[in-house]
Amino acid sequence: MDLNPATPEFIKQIGLAIGASKILPPEPRYLADPRGLRQGHAAAVVLPRSVGDVSAILKLANAACVGVVPYSGGTGLVGGQIMPDGALPLVLSLEKLNAVREIDVRGNVMVAEAGVILDTVRAGADAAGRLFPLALASGGSCRIGGNLATNAGGVQVLRYGNARDLCLGIEAVLADGTIIHALKKLRKDNTGYDLRNLLIGSEGTLGIITAASLKLFPKPLINATALVAVASPSAALDLLNHMRDRLGDTVAAFELINGQGLEFLHETMPQIAVPLSGAWLVLVEAAGGSSIVADMFEAALVEAFENKLISETLLAANESQRKAFWTMRESIPLANRKIGYVSAHDISLPLNNIPAFVSETSAAISAMDSTLRVNAFGHLGDGNLHFNVFPGVGRKAEDYDDLRRRLVRLIHDRIDKMGGSFSAEHGIGRAKVAELLRYGDPGRLAAMRAIKRALDPNGIMNPGAVIAV
Repeated sequence: MDLNPATPEFIKQIGLAIGASKILPPEPRYLADPRGLRQGHAAAVVLPRSVGDVSAILKLANAACVGVVPYSGGTGLVGGQIMPDGALPLVLSLEKLNAVREIDVRGNVMVAEAGVILDTVRAGADAAGRLFPLALASGGSCRIGGNLATNAGGVQVLRYGNARDLCLGIEAVLADGTIIHALKKLRKDNTGYDLRNLLIGSEGTLGIITAASLKLFPKPLINATALVAVASPSAALDLLNHMRDRLGDTVAAFELINGQGLEFLHETMPQIAVPLSGAWLVLVEAAGGSSIVADMFEAALVEAFENKLISETLLAANESQRKAFWTMRESIPLANRKIGYVSAHDISLPLNNIPAFVSETSAAISAMDSTLRVNAFGHLGDGNLHFNVFPGVGRKAEDYDDLRRRLVRLIHDRIDKMGGSFSAEHGIGRAKVAELLRYGDPGRLAAMRAIKRALDPNGIMNPGAVIAV
């Protein structure tokens, strides 16, 4: 069904339903993505303050066939939060739905509204003596609703899982305004279809998550952290298995760092300390409630050195050094952005296939143009890498415009051949809709379209994102 633009008369209806003070003109910050690659448009921005407001907005939009683009923290990198063309939509910002409704320490659950900033969720858990483990570089601006809508991952997926794994229940609104009251704090609830996990990861195309019951965990008393040099991604995988064999699930993070990323830090952010250099580094951390974890961690690293799995080790002696290690790792995406991407990819692969993919694909890219630079880094523990291609020294990304499509096809074809995914944790948004159609299983795509038609028959929810219907 064709959508209609959000006219002044329609916006007036919205104002009568929720209050005119909750409507803004479409300010630029709601219409651009963080990398400045895409520009959206909208008739207005609505700022609901309750699930009832969201229900009223969607009920009116559905009746009028007006598109609604959900907006959380605006940190998404695949265009899911901006609509570049088509009938003028509403942007529905969740930023005023920002209350932490409850922290249940004994039950290890927090109930937070969708607009609560991720770092606020983490700080609230910490103040209660608990841990909410989802950790992202954009934690100071991304919001928990967007984290759930995109099934965000981050640096501790290895131990705690994705956002999906950290959510017990949701409150949500469907396209016709129906409210789903499913904020139960249960860890076992087999009472029908799992609508929670259907909406998590759907990127606002099936409904809008307005609140969530989030899992909390005991706060680790010990964080043992080390930066180590390895010979290759293959050696890093061997180290991962060694550390998990010795420490089990206390291994909380295992980050692969490419020497190219360290060079970018030197080039663009020289104030960031780089305490260890090398072609390949690993930032590994184990966490637990006893000093025994630190002793076992250090013993495992000594054994790894003796077995030549690592060539050099820096063990964080205190919290300040630990934070310095993590600051270095978390600054790499910022340095990448300063260099400027020719082609950026958020991918996942079966662990055994990662070394071959990195070496073979890097070689193929070099054969295409020897000046291109590759920075492959990321969450090796869960198979998620950021595989990014950059211009040569002294050149700009636009110098390679003629190669960009070939690079994307080369990289995505190799990912598909090796049983991987071209979108590990950023989602599909609008930027990768064509890629999903190209590489997606036909049966799965048909099921997705059927679900979309059933829950959003008028196609008002985030039009153009994720799936073409």
